[in-house]
Amino acid sequence: MILIGVDPHKSSHTAVAVDPAGRQVAQRRFAVNAGTFGQLMRWCRQWPERRFAVEGARGLGRTLAQQLAAADENVVDVPSTLSARARLLATGGDRKTDAKDALHVAQAALFRQDLRAVEPEDQTTILRLLTERHDDLVCERTRVLNRLHAVLRDLIPGGAPTGLSADKTAAAMKTVRPATATDACRRDIARDLLADLRRLDRQVKDNEAQMRDALAATGTTLTTLPGLGTVLAAKVIGHVGDVNRFPTEHHFASYTGSAPLDASSGNNVRHRLNTGGNRALNSVLHIIAVCQIRDGGRGQDYYLRKIAEGKTPAEARRALKRRLSNVVYRIMKRDQRNHLTRAA
Repeated sequence: MILIGVDPHKSSHTAVAVDPAGRQVAQRRFAVNAGTFGQLMRWCRQWPERRFAVEGARGLGRTLAQQLAAADENVVDVPSTLSARARLLATGGDRKTDAKDALHVAQAALFRQDLRAVEPEDQTTILRLLTERHDDLVCERTRVLNRLHAVLRDLIPGGAPTGLSADKTAAAMKTVRPATATDACRRDIARDLLADLRRLDRQVKDNEAQMRDALAATGTTLTTLPGLGTVLAAKVIGHVGDVNRFPTEHHFASYTGSAPLDASSGNNVRHRLNTGGNRALNSVLHIIAVCQIRDGGRGQDYYLRKIAEGKTPAEARRALKRRLSNVVYRIMKRDQRNHLTRAA
């Protein structure tokens, strides 16, 4: 079995083939164009039994990785951090070339059996694209609102009202009577910003409608969990993908960054806060925890019980996030089993 490591870039892909012992067999550089995939496959025909390892299969290597997966090739995703560690441990120090990077990608995949297999894009990819677009629109809307506040502050005595919206801005603008040419310019800018705000409101609304339709197509029951709405559920499914790639709920908690890190040494047993993991999923768990603590129910009861045990509010909230990670994992596993049962 030959393993082919690929170091992808915008203008070129470098492929290195290694044998089962990790020794380099061949290498080749491909210019990125419409015929790149065909050239790669023709080069690989000399090894009927082969596997591929692509660095950053969700980044620069996405297109190539998806083409390989669509051709029923065995492909795994090698994180760039893992290949960087392999480079540091190799002889020759931290020397870096595309060929060496591809070699280290292949060697890392050769000795790691827990790498994520690349699957053809499906509904989960659509959800991730929609949630990322939603985040961009919300950030842009916030920027426009902040700019509106700054302009209206100089146009209206006392400034703009709190909780500014398009309707509140339009109502406030009716009272504006520019006394100078400068104020007239500010009014015109405020009108343009108001138009931008209305456009962004429409785009956010359309995006959420698309998200609801895409979420309904998955048949998920995540939204039955208190504090987990449409946007957050779409973000969870979009980032997790196939939940079966996590053997246990503990692996899932480590991925979400909700599980503490073991920092024990000798007879001292201690843990520290995990600042790694998928920060988008960690943020989702944080929002769910805050909503459940605020709205009451089993989440609030668990939080108050931890407070009574002597934990600080932050520690109790982190404990609730860890528990919620387990709940989300179980719901997704249950949905997966129900989907397979219906398909059967």
